[in-house]
Amino acid sequence: MSLIAGAGTALVLGLGACGQASGVASEAARHSPARGGLLDLRTTPAAGCEASVKLIPSCGAWWGVAPEVFTGRPPDRALARAERRMGRTAGVVHVYHREGELFPTPQEAAIARDPAGRRLLLVNWKPSFGRTWAEIADGALDKRIDRLAAHIRTTFPERFFLTVHHEPENDVRDDPASGMTARDYAAMFRHVVERLRAGGVRNAITVMTYMGAPNWAAEPWFEQLYPGDDVVDWVAMDPYADARVQTFDGLINKTRKEFPDWPGFYRWMQWRFPGKPVMVAEWGVFERREQPWFKSAFFASVRQELRRYPQIKALVYFDSPSAPRGDTRFDTTPAGRRAFRELARDPYLNATAVPEK
Repeated sequence: MSLIAGAGTALVLGLGACGQASGVASEAARHSPARGGLLDLRTTPAAGCEASVKLIPSCGAWWGVAPEVFTGRPPDRALARAERRMGRTAGVVHVYHREGELFPTPQEAAIARDPAGRRLLLVNWKPSFGRTWAEIADGALDKRIDRLAAHIRTTFPERFFLTVHHEPENDVRDDPASGMTARDYAAMFRHVVERLRAGGVRNAITVMTYMGAPNWAAEPWFEQLYPGDDVVDWVAMDPYADARVQTFDGLINKTRKEFPDWPGFYRWMQWRFPGKPVMVAEWGVFERREQPWFKSAFFASVRQELRRYPQIKALVYFDSPSAPRGDTRFDTTPAGRRAFRELARDPYLNATAVPEK
């Protein structure tokens, strides 16, 4: 990993000057009354900006949210509430599925197809909690995968993001007999994607999602997790602003003195995946009771620093009153809500329209 420190030049993924997107949209959101007296939360993309086949926005980055997680509200209601709170529609909506659940559900399909504001789905799927990765790679869940493929093929032709068993690092077991080694994970991911494709699923844009923590990146098996370029379209990280993180740069490039060779996740991704878009698939800012101003200051830092990282092409916030390590709601203070709304309306995060197909 010492080689990574020399990779300091940000890559623009060959998307041209539009990928730098500074002031590309004349207005991030309209605020005129819509039908029923509600605010129109739709965004106004810039002319000439479009999404690639792999859903890479040619200008700026997608703005997304996992809305009101762990509240028990159904996705459509949670999303409607979250969008009112942040003052705009989301370009990407993060939803979670497990085991034999079929997705997208009718409710999720309606969210994606909403004529008042189309959205991309980011589906997070853990295929099984009872089978090891090695067993899945060997075909133990093929009937489940085939059933899902048939459901997607017949009900949802639109493109969507799919991540398979996100954040695998803390599930890895060193024992080769465990069926849960890093190589087993890579084989499982590959098998699931290839099986879905064989079943006719051509619209799933695949995402490999790492935790983004230095301690796991320092493990000797870390590089073995990657399934391969042919089955991974985007790479992602899930960083959270803990007590040691002060700004956006510190979030996406966490370093620790205990791991002196680790340059930070974004820097590593630049070096390791120079041709792939990066997604911040989950990020959140924990409540700091002793620093009630912190969330507003942090959201301001995201807006100030985001353009320095052009390989990041999607930013998806994890909004929850009861995340495992704290409250990540963005509007726990009036100042936090204002700063988050300003970030959400930034032209860089509104530049490219969500495609219809």
